[in-house]
Order: sequence, then structure tokens, then C-alpha cells
Amino acid sequence: MKKLFVMAMMCIASGAAFAGDSPELKAILKAKTYDEAASLVKAANLPNAQEKAKAYNKLVDLAMSKVTKETGTIAENQLAEQMKTGKVEQYDTLGLADAICNAINDAIECNKYDQEPNAKGKVAPKFAEKNAQRIWSVRTHLVNIGENVSRSGNDAAVLKYWGAFLDSSADPLFASQEHESQKAYFGQVAFFAGCYAAQAKDITRANKYLDMAMEDPEQKTEALNQKLNLGRSELKTKQDSLQYIETLKDLYVKYPENASVLDGLYIMYGEMKDRKAQDALLDNHLAKYPNDFTALADKGMLLAIDDNDPKAGAEWLRKAIAVNDKNALVQYYLGTCLIVQAGNTDDVNARKALFQEAVKALDAAKELDPDKARVRWGYNRYQAYYGLYGADDPKTKAAEAEAK
Repeated sequence: MKKLFVMAMMCIASGAAFAGDSPELKAILKAKTYDEAASLVKAANLPNAQEKAKAYNKLVDLAMSKVTKETGTIAENQLAEQMKTGKVEQYDTLGLADAICNAINDAIECNKYDQEPNAKGKVAPKFAEKNAQRIWSVRTHLVNIGENVSRSGNDAAVLKYWGAFLDSSADPLFASQEHESQKAYFGQVAFFAGCYAAQAKDITRANKYLDMAMEDPEQKTEALNQKLNLGRSELKTKQDSLQYIETLKDLYVKYPENASVLDGLYIMYGEMKDRKAQDALLDNHLAKYPNDFTALADKGMLLAIDDNDPKAGAEWLRKAIAVNDKNALVQYYLGTCLIVQAGNTDDVNARKALFQEAVKALDAAKELDPDKARVRWGYNRYQAYYGLYGADDPKTKAAEAEAK
């Protein structure tokens, strides 16, 4: 009797351990279309992680059947073009991209449950390897389709497709896949996806993608500049500004030789009226990088404008121009400082030398910015010519005409 009782208990335990799929999962597994299965999964209350993994894997299967159909047509078209048979068929471009996105999202969700311990406490994923391999091989279609869609103005679709490509690259499900071949274009996709996210006011994603782009040496500078512009555009309160300063300080530690980071931090200190921090930033930077153009120029303009010290300002601006003489704004400010100095001296020879140097600087500003797009050099240049040649000289008259 005892033996029969034990056998009965074993049968009960066995039945519990090897119970069949729930009715909800069975319905999901019988679904014929992706939309039908997705609707059932959304409404289902599946009892455990194993069933949820099976359900999401079913969605991956259905999404990939669409992918296989469309990529098959693409392959047949390529063969037809090579063989010159002319038998090219239309395929569902956006349907392909959406199916790949669905497959990625569902595979990641499947993997989340697939990695949970089973009834015996063991982690034995059933779907991860297959899903990772079959999806990874078709992800690059999202790059090309996104580029094509960008020409139609469908920005939301571009961000969706490029975002899915980028996000999946970093997901643990695909960690074992070959990433090297995508490096040639990954940074560029990340940069433009960051720009699209910024336009969509999705600041979190914009920063995420721009950070990815900054890992690419060819995209780092542009991505960092975009990130800085994005950060400034979001400033609304004093607290925002203080937080942004902390972000810039962190970036400065990582990229101390980046002119945009240095200049951005210098400007933010100025907007917060923190002159002590401005001086410390520039002095410490110049102690490490004495020939840094941005720091030299900022130092010169700070002294010239904020301190109204044209002599000290001119000294630093000369140093900046010795490093880089192709900046119209710095040439303009040097010329302006020299005009003020000339007006404050009684020494005729010194005044003439200052005006000569001012004319040279302001002529350079004109040459670098002939349309006055960055700086309106016209009037100050006329002043320099007036001081050097007098009112009636033809060169002064010409400068006067250009000042209008």
C-alpha cells in the first residue's frame, strides 16, 4: 500500500514537472501572422519565464519569416541583374525594416526570460544562439533602408531603423557576434542618428548615440560639438546651467585638448559671472598647453573686453595669431585693441606703429570674412586707416566706403 502511495505521489510530481503548455501559449504558437501573435502575447498572462520565452520566440519566428521572404526577393533581383534576365520584382522595403526591428525587439525580450533559471534552478537558454545569429546577419539592411527613407523626409522611420541597428549592437544577446566589420560605418550612423534624435527632442537617445559616435576617431569631433550644442540648447534654469558645467568639466577631463569643450566651459563660467573660474581654467590650461589657440584667444578677449585693458589683451591676441592667423574674430579684436592703444598714446612714432599693426590685423579680418558674416570689421578698419593715413588719403576713402 505504501509503495502504491509513493508511486502515486511520483506520478503527481511528474505531471507537475512535465505539464503541457498553457492554453494561452498554445494559442500563441498556433498564430499564423505576426500581428495576431503579438496581440495574443500582449493580452496573455503566461505562468512562467519559460512560456514567455517561447511566446516571444514565436514572434521572432514570424518576424523572420517576413524578413526571409523580402531578402529572398532581393537576392533573386541581384541574380537577375547579374544574369541580365530583367526579371526584377518589387519587394516591401519598409515591411522588411519593420520586421527586422520587430525581430530584434522580440529576440531581446525572449532572451530576458530565456536567461532565467528553470524549475531546477539552472540557466539553460534555448533560443539565444539561434536568434542572435539569424538576426545579426540581416541588421545591416536597417542602415541602407534608413538612408533611403531619409530622402523622403520620414524622420521618425529613420530614427527607428538606425536606432534599432545601434541599440542592438550593444545588447548582451549579440555580444558573441562579429562586430568588427560594422566599425567602418557604425560611427557615422551613430552621429546622424544622434542628430535625428536631437531634432525629435529625444535628448536621452541623442546623447546616447552621440556618445557612440564619439568612439569613432573620424566622428569624435563633430559628435562632441553636436553634444555640446545640444547641451546648451536645453538650458532653462540656473540649475540646468550648473549641471551642464559639471558635464563640461567631465568632458574636459576626457578631452582636455578639444577646443569646443574648453571654450564651452569658459563661456559657461562667464554666463554664471564666475570670473575666478574663468581665470583658473585658462591659466591652468595654458600652463599645460602654452600654444593653445583657443585659450590664448579667450585670455586676450577677456582682458580686452571684460577688463577694458587693450594693451594686455593685445599681447595675448598676438600670441593667439602667432599660432593661427586664420581667425577673423581674433584679428578684429587685435585691431580694435591696437586702435584704442594708439588713441591713448602721445608718442607719434608709437601711435603710427600701432595704427600700422591695426591696419594689418583688420585687413586680415576683411580677407578672412569679406561678407562680414562673423564680424563687422568695416568701421574699425576705417578708423585704423584714418589714424594712419588721414582723412583725405584714397586708401582711407576706400576703407570708409567699405565701412558702410
